[in-house]
Amino acid sequence: MNTNLPVTSERLASKRIIVTGGARGIGASIAARAAAEGAGVVILDLLDDVGRATADAIGAGFQHVDLSDEHDTRQAVGAAIDTLGGVDVLVNNAGILRFAPLLDITVADWDAMFTVNTRSMLVTTQVAARWMIGADRPGKIINMASMGGKTGGAGQGHYAASKAAVIALTRVTALELGARAITANCICPGYVLTEMGAGTRTDADVAEWSSYSPLGRLAQPEDVAGVAMFLASDDADYLTGQAINVTGGMIMH
Repeated sequence: MNTNLPVTSERLASKRIIVTGGARGIGASIAARAAAEGAGVVILDLLDDVGRATADAIGAGFQHVDLSDEHDTRQAVGAAIDTLGGVDVLVNNAGILRFAPLLDITVADWDAMFTVNTRSMLVTTQVAARWMIGADRPGKIINMASMGGKTGGAGQGHYAASKAAVIALTRVTALELGARAITANCICPGYVLTEMGAGTRTDADVAEWSSYSPLGRLAQPEDVAGVAMFLASDDADYLTGQAINVTGGMIMH
């Protein structure tokens, strides 16, 4: 991930942005782009050394968080808000990805996936939205879902279900908080070349998956970060309740 991005605009100047899972991958790209476009940024992550290094490289703050722990999550988001002096944009990016055949998924596997991928978003949203409601400018919540939340995928029963739940949670958030000047949207990436999936993909996998896209390639984290920047900006003030595909045309609806 290139953290030495040139400042291409100041469209996020004065915005205060929290990014969960911002130590690496898509989250790090989002945090770097936001900082480059003028935002104050705090990264929340379980990976202390990597997270602090990423934050230092882009001039952001860092806050340790265990998103599987409700109390720790509430405390971490609150601390990030205190550091920034408020929050205008919450990017719920953190998530885990594990594979298992449907008949082999245990209840513990299922619960772990939903705890991090979905329940944590409820908790972070509750903390951030309560602050946004009392603010004098619009708030934005951006959730990271997945193409899998729309299409499913063999071996991804618990992952795909957790991401489908993210899409549903995003729509409910948009419905309930719209009157409070808070928008909520989610991004549904397809195959992205990040560290999270590196241990399970082969060169043959990359070639096959690339063939599914009319563009003939897989996404880089920066491809997803660009969409997040639009959603975080004032240009997206009238966009809410959407699940936006960033799949290189693998999904066209």
